[in-house]
Amino acid sequence: MQARVSDVPELLKKVAHGDNAAFKQVYEYYFPKIQLFAFRILHDREYAQEVAQEVMLAIWQMGDRLTDIRKPDAFLKTLSKRRTIDAWRRLQMERMAEKAMQADWKESSENTQEYILLNETRQIIEEAIHLLPPRQRTVYELCHRRGLKYEEVARKLDIAPRTVQTHMKLALKFLRTYLRKRVDTVALLIIFGLY
Repeated sequence: MQARVSDVPELLKKVAHGDNAAFKQVYEYYFPKIQLFAFRILHDREYAQEVAQEVMLAIWQMGDRLTDIRKPDAFLKTLSKRRTIDAWRRLQMERMAEKAMQADWKESSENTQEYILLNETRQIIEEAIHLLPPRQRTVYELCHRRGLKYEEVARKLDIAPRTVQTHMKLALKFLRTYLRKRVDTVALLIIFGLY
């Protein structure tokens, strides 16, 4: 039999006295609600399920203290929030540790997927640069690769600094568009982080 909200206080009293059938009804009523709440915050099904299990276990372990609960919904919401925050912290720590391990792995091996992807991406960048109109390509090469300032490039090419700036803007816009069409987001992050 499925529990109703009005049944919960009475069911908790029974759970307080060790009634397994009453606990099963409370479990079936609250577990999916708690799991959904946790999932909306954590975006991780395993962690959300773990939160719901921890809350249910806490209820069972409370024993006689369950009879003191006047507002079960409010109590369970608070308990669920606390357990979800704890899970969120654990999840963040896990993700940070995973990123650190990936960074260590990437540094220790040139044969990683990221290294291969980076090389392929560099080739795509070279293709894109060769597709630029000649003047844009020259400006890009001088500014980006040689590190010259717009004024230096302007003197070298005998054009106005504003013209250099315009050529550079157009070149970068073309390169970004070209790359977006040929490289996935992860690769773009690697390029702009490392290239």
